[in-house]
Amino acid sequence: MPLSVMTIPEVARLLRVSEKKTYRLAKSGELPSFRLGSAWRFRRSDVESWVAAQVRDRAKKKARA
Repeated sequence: MPLSVMTIPEVARLLRVSEKKTYRLAKSGELPSFRLGSAWRFRRSDVESWVAAQVRDRAKKKARA
């Protein structure tokens, strides 16, 4: 299976957030990413897993409320 690597604009479109927000999430370490030279890159599988974890965490918090 080929490794799917995404850029900031691609991840921003996938998440439906701004490129600036995507950059901030990457820089803070919240969104799994790596640097390739000066450019941020994201493994698609890591981004999808991160989204699933965010959904699970939110559902858990809602269930506790």
